[in-house]
Amino acid sequence: MKDNFKKYLVEFIGTFFLVFTVGSAVLLGGQDVISAISIGFVLMVMVYAGGHISGGHYNPAVSLAAAIRGALPINQIIPYWVAQILGGIFGAILINLFVLDTPYPECCGYNPVAMIIGEFLFTFALCYVVLQTATTRQLEGNSFYGLAIGSTVTVGAFAVGGILCYGAFNPAVAIGLGIFQVCCWSCILLTVLTNLFAAIAAAFVYKFMVNE
Repeated sequence: MKDNFKKYLVEFIGTFFLVFTVGSAVLLGGQDVISAISIGFVLMVMVYAGGHISGGHYNPAVSLAAAIRGALPINQIIPYWVAQILGGIFGAILINLFVLDTPYPECCGYNPVAMIIGEFLFTFALCYVVLQTATTRQLEGNSFYGLAIGSTVTVGAFAVGGILCYGAFNPAVAIGLGIFQVCCWSCILLTVLTNLFAAIAAAFVYKFMVNE
């Protein structure tokens, strides 16, 4: 029980800092290039900080992919999700304390098809990279997995974030965006579902490619 609590606490802390950084970049005047890099970097450092304890997911989609792959016990999915979502909520609430006025959008700011494609592709890429670099036995103990994972998010933010979609690639971040009031909750639901389906696809592609 104590070891499990440590894992949940690590997931809470990592997701908190990820969503807090996203919120600061989106709402407190960060520049586009610096924002994308800072989000990728905070994920990278948190993966290195907590990967040896919890796996360093900080993302319900990644946890789902890891469970399908067999790197996370099935009975740990819900506790991981709870820890991640709570961490994201706390990070979003804290950022909101510094924001005086955020207009609530009445509808999605992106074409739904484009949004689905953007979120699917880079959530798939993120989960695929996590599985390939952080769970494959042939690469066990490597020192580059955190850099690969953080860089994937940075690339996604540059490639499609703010262009095709909100660039969440993570249901906890998507919920945080809803709390930030930068997008409507119908968009959040669509983003979350897309993230989870992308995670499932990435896990099955991994299982097909890597026979372990």
